[in-house]
Amino acid sequence: MNPKTALASLTLALVAASAHAQQTSSAKADTLVKAESSWNGVPYTSYSGGRPELTMLKMTIPAHTALPWHTHPNPNAAYVLSGSITVEDKASGKKQAFHAGEAFAEEVGQVHRGVTGDEPAVLVITYSGVKGTPTFVPEKGEKPEY
Repeated sequence: MNPKTALASLTLALVAASAHAQQTSSAKADTLVKAESSWNGVPYTSYSGGRPELTMLKMTIPAHTALPWHTHPNPNAAYVLSGSITVEDKASGKKQAFHAGEAFAEEVGQVHRGVTGDEPAVLVITYSGVKGTPTFVPEKGEKPEY
């Protein structure tokens, strides 16, 4: 075999091996939230019966905004894409800030709200509920969250 033919064969073999390696490589997964309780330590309880329903929202909250006081009937988790948000628990007054790149588990059945700072906050929120259950319930006298 002449050197050019050998080089071409070797190149083809390397390309084929590389293509095979790309097809069989594993994906990387980082766990952002895995929780049995909300950010403030309150444990989740079991789901009510019914058909499961997942909802995922991308929510953009303007700068200097306080969302209405509300509750969630089912567990959910949020990931902050950009900006930051401070979650406030109404009963205890407890607050915690979450920034871009952080994720957190939200409260269930407890009145709370989110407040943004000097820049808008963009969150991806996944609600794990039961078909027909709302993702949030505004506190009496409050406007809807969205």
